[in-house]
Amino acid sequence: MQIKHTLLGLWLVGLLLGLPADVTAATVDILASFRPDPSQPSRNVFKNHTPPGNSYCTWAPQYCNETRYSIGFPIDFRMNSAITPGGDDRNHILFHAPTERRNITVLHESTGEAETLQFRISGIGMMLKWIEPNPGPGVGWESSWVYPPAPCQYIGTGVGSPSFYAFTWGLPEGSRGCAQRAATAVPMGTFWMEGLGFTYELITPNPLGMRAGTYRGQITFSVGPYKDFDMGDVLLPNDDQVTLNFILTVDHVLKVEIPPGGDRVELLPQGGWQGWVSQGRKPTRLFRDQTFNFYSTSRFKMGLQCQYVEAGDNTCRIREAASGRSVPLQVGVTMPYGIVDPEGQPIQRRPLRLDGTGTQLLLSTMFVDRKPGTLHFEVARDDVATMLQPGEAAAYEGSVTVIWDSEV
Repeated sequence: MQIKHTLLGLWLVGLLLGLPADVTAATVDILASFRPDPSQPSRNVFKNHTPPGNSYCTWAPQYCNETRYSIGFPIDFRMNSAITPGGDDRNHILFHAPTERRNITVLHESTGEAETLQFRISGIGMMLKWIEPNPGPGVGWESSWVYPPAPCQYIGTGVGSPSFYAFTWGLPEGSRGCAQRAATAVPMGTFWMEGLGFTYELITPNPLGMRAGTYRGQITFSVGPYKDFDMGDVLLPNDDQVTLNFILTVDHVLKVEIPPGGDRVELLPQGGWQGWVSQGRKPTRLFRDQTFNFYSTSRFKMGLQCQYVEAGDNTCRIREAASGRSVPLQVGVTMPYGIVDPEGQPIQRRPLRLDGTGTQLLLSTMFVDRKPGTLHFEVARDDVATMLQPGEAAAYEGSVTVIWDSEV
Protein backbone atom coordinates (compact mmCIF):
# COMPACT_ATOMS: atom_id res chain seq x y z
CA MET A 1 0.00 0.00 0.00
CA GLN A 2 1.39 3.36 -0.97
CA ILE A 3 0.67 6.53 0.94
CA LYS A 4 0.73 9.84 -0.90
CA HIS A 5 0.61 13.07 1.05
CA THR A 6 1.53 16.70 0.55
CA LEU A 7 3.31 19.05 2.95
CA LEU A 8 2.64 22.69 2.19
CA GLY A 9 4.49 25.72 3.54
CA LEU A 10 4.23 29.48 3.17
CA TRP A 11 5.43 32.53 4.99
CA LEU A 12 4.64 36.16 5.19
CA VAL A 13 6.37 38.63 2.92
CA GLY A 14 6.09 42.37 2.51
CA LEU A 15 5.19 44.34 -0.57
CA LEU A 16 5.43 48.05 -1.17
CA LEU A 17 2.92 48.88 -3.87
CA GLY A 18 3.89 51.64 -6.23
CA LEU A 19 1.62 54.64 -6.80
CA PRO A 20 1.45 57.12 -9.67
CA ALA A 21 4.03 59.88 -9.40
CA ASP A 22 1.42 62.65 -9.12
CA VAL A 23 -0.18 61.19 -5.98
CA THR A 24 1.44 61.47 -2.57
CA ALA A 25 0.61 58.69 -0.16
CA ALA A 26 2.19 57.23 2.94
CA THR A 27 2.19 53.47 2.61
CA VAL A 28 2.57 50.79 5.27
CA ASP A 29 2.24 46.99 5.08
CA ILE A 30 0.02 45.27 7.65
CA LEU A 31 1.65 41.84 8.01
CA ALA A 32 0.06 38.81 9.65
CA SER A 33 0.74 35.10 9.42
CA PHE A 34 -0.58 31.78 10.61
CA ARG A 35 1.89 29.04 11.45
CA PRO A 36 0.77 25.99 13.47
CA ASP A 37 2.05 25.88 17.04
CA PRO A 38 2.28 22.34 18.48
CA SER A 39 2.27 23.78 22.00
CA GLN A 40 -1.10 25.47 21.37
CA PRO A 41 -3.05 23.20 19.00
CA SER A 42 -6.36 24.97 19.68
CA ARG A 43 -4.97 28.41 18.87
CA ASN A 44 -6.07 29.13 15.32
CA VAL A 45 -5.35 32.84 14.88
CA PHE A 46 -3.03 34.99 12.87
CA LYS A 47 -0.01 36.60 14.45
CA ASN A 48 0.59 40.25 13.65
CA HIS A 49 4.13 41.02 12.44
CA THR A 50 3.64 44.67 11.54
CA PRO A 51 6.50 46.82 12.90
CA PRO A 52 4.93 49.57 15.03
CA GLY A 53 7.42 52.16 13.81
CA ASN A 54 7.60 55.40 15.77
CA SER A 55 4.18 54.92 17.34
CA TYR A 56 2.37 54.05 20.53
CA CYS A 57 3.31 50.36 20.77
CA THR A 58 6.99 51.28 20.45
CA TRP A 59 7.18 53.56 23.47
CA ALA A 60 4.30 52.02 25.46
CA PRO A 61 4.36 48.30 24.54
CA GLN A 62 2.82 47.30 27.87
CA TYR A 63 -0.49 48.78 26.69
CA CYS A 64 -0.57 46.87 23.41
CA ASN A 65 -1.71 43.28 22.97
CA GLU A 66 -3.01 40.78 20.44
CA THR A 67 -6.02 42.94 19.64
CA ARG A 68 -4.44 46.40 19.88
CA TYR A 69 -1.60 47.32 17.54
CA SER A 70 -0.18 50.58 16.34
CA ILE A 71 1.59 51.89 13.27
CA GLY A 72 3.16 55.20 12.41
CA PHE A 73 3.36 57.21 9.20
CA PRO A 74 5.84 59.96 8.22
CA ILE A 75 3.04 62.52 8.04
CA ASP A 76 3.53 65.83 9.88
CA PHE A 77 1.03 68.62 10.57
CA ARG A 78 2.02 72.30 10.60
CA MET A 79 0.07 75.27 11.87
CA ASN A 80 -1.76 77.09 9.12
CA SER A 81 -2.98 79.88 11.43
CA ALA A 82 -3.02 80.97 15.03
CA ILE A 83 -5.59 79.53 17.44
CA THR A 84 -8.02 81.89 19.15
CA PRO A 85 -10.03 80.73 22.20
CA GLY A 86 -13.73 80.01 21.61
CA GLY A 87 -15.46 79.47 18.30
CA ASP A 88 -15.79 76.35 16.23
CA ASP A 89 -13.90 73.15 17.08
CA ARG A 90 -12.34 73.20 13.61
CA ASN A 91 -10.37 76.30 14.59
CA HIS A 92 -8.68 74.36 17.39
CA ILE A 93 -7.18 70.84 17.06
CA LEU A 94 -9.35 67.96 15.94
CA PHE A 95 -8.55 64.32 16.46
CA HIS A 96 -10.96 62.76 14.02
CA ALA A 97 -10.52 59.35 12.41
CA PRO A 98 -12.72 56.65 10.83
CA THR A 99 -13.52 54.32 13.73
CA GLU A 100 -16.18 52.10 12.16
CA ARG A 101 -15.28 48.54 11.25
CA ARG A 102 -14.42 48.10 7.61
CA ASN A 103 -14.43 44.87 5.65
CA ILE A 104 -11.23 44.38 3.66
CA THR A 105 -11.16 41.79 0.91
CA VAL A 106 -7.87 39.95 0.53
CA LEU A 107 -7.22 37.76 -2.50
CA HIS A 108 -5.05 34.66 -2.75
CA GLU A 109 -2.20 35.71 -5.01
CA SER A 110 -2.26 32.45 -7.00
CA THR A 111 -5.92 31.37 -7.12
CA GLY A 112 -7.75 34.66 -6.60
CA GLU A 113 -9.84 33.18 -3.80
CA ALA A 114 -11.29 35.91 -1.59
CA GLU A 115 -11.33 36.17 2.20
CA THR A 116 -12.58 39.02 4.36
CA LEU A 117 -10.92 40.62 7.34
CA GLN A 118 -12.20 43.42 9.55
CA PHE A 119 -10.20 46.51 10.40
CA ARG A 120 -10.95 49.56 12.49
CA ILE A 121 -9.05 52.58 13.81
CA SER A 122 -9.13 52.45 17.62
CA GLY A 123 -6.90 55.41 18.51
CA ILE A 124 -5.00 58.36 17.07
CA GLY A 125 -1.89 60.15 18.25
CA MET A 126 1.43 61.72 17.37
CA MET A 127 4.27 63.75 18.85
CA LEU A 128 3.53 67.34 19.87
CA LYS A 129 6.64 69.52 19.44
CA TRP A 130 6.82 73.02 20.87
CA ILE A 131 8.87 75.63 19.06
CA GLU A 132 8.58 79.16 20.55
CA PRO A 133 7.29 80.04 23.06
CA ASN A 134 7.20 76.76 25.01
CA PRO A 135 4.45 76.71 27.64
CA GLY A 136 4.35 72.89 27.82
CA PRO A 137 1.46 70.65 26.70
CA GLY A 138 -0.51 71.08 29.91
CA VAL A 139 -0.74 74.88 29.75
CA GLY A 140 -3.36 76.95 27.95
CA TRP A 141 -5.82 74.22 26.98
CA GLU A 142 -9.34 73.45 28.11
CA SER A 143 -8.46 69.76 28.60
CA SER A 144 -5.37 67.85 29.68
CA TRP A 145 -3.21 66.23 27.00
CA VAL A 146 -3.06 63.17 29.25
CA TYR A 147 -6.80 62.80 29.86
CA PRO A 148 -8.52 63.89 26.64
CA PRO A 149 -11.98 65.36 26.16
CA ALA A 150 -14.83 62.95 25.45
CA PRO A 151 -15.40 60.84 23.52
CA CYS A 152 -11.65 60.34 23.15
CA GLN A 153 -10.25 58.08 25.86
CA TYR A 154 -7.10 57.75 27.94
CA ILE A 155 -5.49 54.43 26.97
CA GLY A 156 -2.40 54.18 29.13
CA THR A 157 0.28 56.76 29.03
CA GLY A 158 2.13 59.57 27.33
CA VAL A 159 5.80 60.40 27.32
CA GLY A 160 7.51 63.74 27.02
CA SER A 161 9.95 66.45 28.03
CA PRO A 162 9.81 70.26 28.08
CA SER A 163 10.11 70.25 24.26
CA PHE A 164 7.83 67.40 23.17
CA TYR A 165 4.95 65.18 24.23
CA ALA A 166 4.11 61.86 22.53
CA PHE A 167 0.64 60.44 23.10
CA THR A 168 -2.20 58.37 21.69
CA TRP A 169 -5.89 58.76 22.55
CA GLY A 170 -8.40 55.97 22.23
CA LEU A 171 -11.40 56.31 19.93
CA PRO A 172 -14.56 54.32 20.74
CA GLU A 173 -16.06 52.42 17.84
CA GLY A 174 -18.52 54.58 15.93
CA SER A 175 -17.27 57.89 17.32
CA ARG A 176 -15.64 60.44 15.05
CA GLY A 177 -13.24 61.72 17.68
CA CYS A 178 -12.79 64.85 19.79
CA ALA A 179 -11.37 68.35 19.78
CA GLN A 180 -8.58 69.79 21.92
CA ARG A 181 -9.60 73.37 22.46
CA ALA A 182 -7.21 76.16 23.39
CA ALA A 183 -8.09 78.21 26.51
CA THR A 184 -5.60 80.95 25.58
CA ALA A 185 -4.34 82.28 22.27
CA VAL A 186 -1.79 80.06 20.53
CA PRO A 187 0.36 82.11 18.12
CA MET A 188 1.20 80.90 14.67
CA GLY A 189 4.26 78.64 14.67
CA THR A 190 4.03 77.74 18.37
CA PHE A 191 4.06 73.97 17.77
CA TRP A 192 3.78 71.26 15.17
CA MET A 193 2.63 67.62 15.14
CA GLU A 194 5.08 64.97 13.99
CA GLY A 195 4.37 61.43 12.80
CA LEU A 196 0.71 60.52 12.38
CA GLY A 197 0.12 57.29 14.27
CA PHE A 198 -2.88 55.24 15.18
CA THR A 199 -3.82 52.09 17.00
CA TYR A 200 -6.00 49.57 15.22
CA GLU A 201 -7.94 46.39 15.72
CA LEU A 202 -7.65 43.59 13.19
CA ILE A 203 -10.04 40.65 12.99
CA THR A 204 -8.72 38.04 10.57
CA PRO A 205 -10.50 35.07 8.98
CA ASN A 206 -10.17 31.58 10.44
CA PRO A 207 -6.88 30.36 8.90
CA LEU A 208 -7.99 26.72 9.06
CA GLY A 209 -10.58 27.46 6.40
CA MET A 210 -8.14 29.23 4.11
CA ARG A 211 -6.02 27.81 1.35
CA ALA A 212 -2.30 27.87 2.06
CA GLY A 213 -0.63 30.85 0.46
CA THR A 214 -0.37 34.62 0.58
CA TYR A 215 -3.42 36.91 0.50
CA ARG A 216 -3.28 40.62 -0.34
CA GLY A 217 -5.69 43.52 0.00
CA GLN A 218 -5.56 47.29 0.32
CA ILE A 219 -7.39 50.29 1.75
CA THR A 220 -6.61 53.98 1.41
CA PHE A 221 -7.62 56.73 3.85
CA SER A 222 -7.56 60.45 3.04
CA VAL A 223 -5.78 62.93 5.31
CA GLY A 224 -6.64 66.60 5.80
CA PRO A 225 -9.60 68.89 6.57
CA TYR A 226 -12.98 67.13 6.27
CA LYS A 227 -11.23 63.87 5.29
CA ASP A 228 -10.83 60.50 7.02
CA PHE A 229 -8.02 61.71 9.28
CA ASP A 230 -8.94 65.28 10.12
CA MET A 231 -6.94 67.51 12.47
CA GLY A 232 -9.07 70.57 11.76
CA ASP A 233 -8.42 73.73 9.79
CA VAL A 234 -5.40 74.93 11.79
CA LEU A 235 -3.10 71.91 11.37
CA LEU A 236 -2.50 70.85 7.76
CA PRO A 237 -0.68 67.65 6.70
CA ASN A 238 2.29 67.28 4.42
CA ASP A 239 0.66 64.21 2.82
CA ASP A 240 -2.93 63.65 1.80
CA GLN A 241 -3.30 59.84 1.84
CA VAL A 242 -2.58 56.82 4.00
CA THR A 243 -2.49 53.47 2.20
CA LEU A 244 -2.50 50.17 4.07
CA ASN A 245 -1.45 46.98 2.29
CA PHE A 246 -2.77 43.89 4.07
CA ILE A 247 -0.59 40.81 3.55
CA LEU A 248 -1.74 37.61 5.23
CA THR A 249 0.14 34.36 4.83
CA VAL A 250 -1.01 30.89 5.84
CA ASP A 251 1.52 28.16 6.57
CA HIS A 252 -0.35 24.86 6.69
CA VAL A 253 0.68 21.37 7.77
CA LEU A 254 -0.53 18.17 6.10
CA LYS A 255 1.50 15.11 7.00
CA VAL A 256 0.88 11.37 7.33
CA GLU A 257 3.12 8.89 9.11
CA ILE A 258 2.73 5.17 8.44
CA PRO A 259 4.53 2.92 10.94
CA PRO A 260 7.30 0.63 9.67
CA GLY A 261 5.82 -2.26 7.71
CA GLY A 262 2.48 -0.52 7.40
CA ASP A 263 2.75 -0.42 3.63
CA ARG A 264 2.06 -4.18 3.47
CA VAL A 265 -1.44 -5.13 4.55
CA GLU A 266 -2.39 -8.78 5.13
CA LEU A 267 -6.11 -9.48 5.19
CA LEU A 268 -7.16 -12.08 7.76
CA PRO A 269 -10.41 -13.54 9.16
CA GLN A 270 -11.45 -12.77 12.70
CA GLY A 271 -9.16 -14.90 14.89
CA GLY A 272 -6.93 -15.92 11.99
CA TRP A 273 -7.12 -18.90 9.59
CA GLN A 274 -7.23 -21.65 12.22
CA GLY A 275 -11.03 -22.07 12.07
CA TRP A 276 -10.89 -22.61 8.31
CA VAL A 277 -7.84 -24.88 8.37
CA SER A 278 -8.84 -27.16 11.28
CA GLN A 279 -12.64 -27.04 11.16
CA GLY A 280 -13.49 -26.03 7.60
CA ARG A 281 -15.42 -23.03 8.86
CA LYS A 282 -15.43 -20.38 6.16
CA PRO A 283 -14.60 -16.88 7.36
CA THR A 284 -17.35 -14.30 7.01
CA ARG A 285 -14.95 -11.54 6.05
CA LEU A 286 -11.28 -10.72 5.61
CA PHE A 287 -10.02 -7.46 7.05
CA ARG A 288 -7.17 -5.44 8.44
CA ASP A 289 -7.06 -2.11 10.26
CA GLN A 290 -3.90 -0.11 9.66
CA THR A 291 -3.14 2.80 11.97
CA PHE A 292 -1.33 6.00 10.99
CA ASN A 293 -0.37 9.28 12.62
CA PHE A 294 -1.81 12.45 11.18
CA TYR A 295 -0.85 16.14 11.28
CA SER A 296 -3.10 18.81 9.78
CA THR A 297 -4.22 22.42 9.96
CA SER A 298 -5.70 22.56 6.49
CA ARG A 299 -8.63 21.45 4.43
CA PHE A 300 -7.94 18.47 2.21
CA LYS A 301 -9.54 15.64 0.28
CA MET A 302 -8.94 11.91 0.18
CA GLY A 303 -9.07 9.47 -2.69
CA LEU A 304 -7.91 6.15 -4.09
CA GLN A 305 -5.74 4.90 -6.93
CA CYS A 306 -5.89 1.21 -7.80
CA GLN A 307 -3.74 -1.37 -9.53
CA TYR A 308 -6.83 -3.43 -10.38
CA VAL A 309 -10.28 -2.06 -11.10
CA GLU A 310 -13.17 -3.15 -13.31
CA ALA A 311 -15.70 -1.10 -15.23
CA GLY A 312 -18.45 0.13 -12.96
CA ASP A 313 -16.37 -0.25 -9.80
CA ASN A 314 -16.01 2.59 -7.36
CA THR A 315 -13.28 0.89 -5.34
CA CYS A 316 -10.14 -1.17 -5.85
CA ARG A 317 -9.86 -4.91 -6.38
CA ILE A 318 -7.45 -7.61 -5.37
CA ARG A 319 -6.67 -10.29 -7.96
CA GLU A 320 -5.62 -13.94 -8.12
CA ALA A 321 -2.99 -14.20 -10.84
CA ALA A 322 -3.49 -17.83 -11.94
CA SER A 323 -7.25 -17.75 -12.44
CA GLY A 324 -7.63 -14.06 -13.11
CA ARG A 325 -10.45 -13.84 -10.59
CA SER A 326 -10.74 -10.58 -8.64
CA VAL A 327 -12.92 -9.33 -5.82
CA PRO A 328 -13.69 -5.81 -4.57
CA LEU A 329 -11.67 -4.46 -1.67
CA GLN A 330 -13.63 -2.06 0.54
CA VAL A 331 -11.42 0.73 1.87
CA GLY A 332 -12.47 3.14 4.60
CA VAL A 333 -10.88 5.67 6.92
CA THR A 334 -11.33 6.91 10.47
CA MET A 335 -9.73 10.30 10.99
CA PRO A 336 -8.68 11.65 14.40
CA TYR A 337 -10.71 14.11 16.45
CA GLY A 338 -10.60 17.55 14.88
CA ILE A 339 -11.25 16.38 11.31
CA VAL A 340 -14.81 16.77 10.03
CA ASP A 341 -16.75 16.95 6.78
CA PRO A 342 -18.48 20.16 5.60
CA GLU A 343 -21.55 19.24 7.69
CA GLY A 344 -19.40 19.03 10.80
CA GLN A 345 -19.65 15.24 11.04
CA PRO A 346 -16.62 13.27 12.27
CA ILE A 347 -14.96 10.85 9.88
CA GLN A 348 -15.69 7.37 11.25
CA ARG A 349 -15.17 4.39 8.95
CA ARG A 350 -15.91 6.69 6.00
CA PRO A 351 -15.66 4.74 2.68
CA LEU A 352 -12.96 5.84 0.26
CA ARG A 353 -14.24 5.84 -3.32
CA LEU A 354 -12.60 6.29 -6.67
CA ASP A 355 -14.93 9.18 -7.44
CA GLY A 356 -14.15 10.83 -4.07
CA THR A 357 -17.73 10.70 -2.81
CA GLY A 358 -17.84 11.55 0.89
CA THR A 359 -14.22 12.64 1.13
CA GLN A 360 -14.01 15.40 -1.47
CA LEU A 361 -13.63 18.00 1.29
CA LEU A 362 -12.44 17.37 4.84
CA LEU A 363 -11.76 20.18 7.30
CA SER A 364 -9.40 20.66 10.22
CA THR A 365 -11.15 22.37 13.14
CA MET A 366 -7.92 22.57 15.15
CA PHE A 367 -4.24 21.76 14.81
CA VAL A 368 -4.30 17.98 14.66
CA ASP A 369 -0.79 17.21 15.86
CA ARG A 370 0.32 13.59 15.46
CA LYS A 371 -3.05 12.06 16.31
CA PRO A 372 -3.89 8.45 15.36
CA GLY A 373 -6.20 7.51 12.53
CA THR A 374 -7.07 4.19 10.92
CA LEU A 375 -7.38 2.81 7.41
CA HIS A 376 -9.89 -0.03 7.16
CA PHE A 377 -9.51 -2.76 4.51
CA GLU A 378 -12.13 -5.47 4.06
CA VAL A 379 -13.40 -8.13 1.68
CA ALA A 380 -17.11 -8.70 2.35
CA ARG A 381 -18.78 -12.09 3.00
CA ASP A 382 -20.05 -12.80 -0.55
CA ASP A 383 -16.68 -11.92 -2.05
CA VAL A 384 -14.84 -14.13 0.47
CA ALA A 385 -16.97 -17.04 -0.80
CA THR A 386 -15.73 -16.28 -4.32
CA MET A 387 -12.12 -16.37 -3.15
CA LEU A 388 -12.36 -19.69 -1.29
CA GLN A 389 -12.86 -22.32 -3.98
CA PRO A 390 -12.80 -26.00 -2.86
CA GLY A 391 -9.51 -27.71 -3.61
CA GLU A 392 -7.78 -24.53 -4.69
CA ALA A 393 -4.95 -22.66 -3.06
CA ALA A 394 -5.06 -19.04 -4.11
CA ALA A 395 -3.27 -15.82 -3.26
CA TYR A 396 -4.98 -12.51 -3.95
CA GLU A 397 -3.04 -9.29 -4.08
CA GLY A 398 -3.17 -5.78 -5.40
CA SER A 399 -1.78 -2.33 -4.87
CA VAL A 400 -3.93 0.44 -3.37
CA THR A 401 -2.80 4.05 -3.07
CA VAL A 402 -4.56 6.19 -0.48
CA ILE A 403 -4.22 9.90 -1.20
CA TRP A 404 -4.41 12.89 1.16
CA ASP A 405 -4.49 15.94 -1.10
CA SER A 406 -4.43 19.56 0.10
CA GLU A 407 -5.24 20.90 -3.37
CA VAL A 408 -8.98 21.21 -2.84
